[in-house]
Amino acid sequence: MNKMQKRVGIGLLVLSLGGGLVLGVSASDREKNEGKPRADVAPVQNTLYSTECGACHFAYQPGLLPARSWEKLLTGLGEHFGENAEVSPATLTALREYLTGNAADRVDHGRSRKINASILDGEKPIRVTETGYFQKEHRELSPHMREKNSKIGSLSRCEACHTQAAQGSFHEHEVRMPGEGR
Repeated sequence: MNKMQKRVGIGLLVLSLGGGLVLGVSASDREKNEGKPRADVAPVQNTLYSTECGACHFAYQPGLLPARSWEKLLTGLGEHFGENAEVSPATLTALREYLTGNAADRVDHGRSRKINASILDGEKPIRVTETGYFQKEHRELSPHMREKNSKIGSLSRCEACHTQAAQGSFHEHEVRMPGEGR
């Protein structure tokens, strides 16, 4: 085998081993999900949370905020973004357990880790849109594409553009902006 063949062989080996990295999916992520890329954040799998919170708005995945943020949000349900969203003590306990146990600082999903890393220690944002990671990822959107688009209305409506948001996937290639396209 000459030098050129060795280089090509090594290059192919590196490409085959690193292929998952090029796609942003590690081998362990593919194995866990039978060859499918892992969700950016764990999808909501709690019926109580889906029913209680998802009845009024998109049921944001717990991995979009750290536990301290969910705690702050849950202590203010009497004045929850202009609404009274109080629940029974038992329901509150169950929601707290689910949200804080699956929060961005307690799970191992890529986007959750990035969101958590973008929040300074001690900060307790109660809106995903307040995180540095979110702001960086959405910086290129003009006001016309956001607030002035009646089909979106607000950056807090993830599902308006992220077609797979409910499944925990926020990949850029899945974005479809109403009235704008990809």
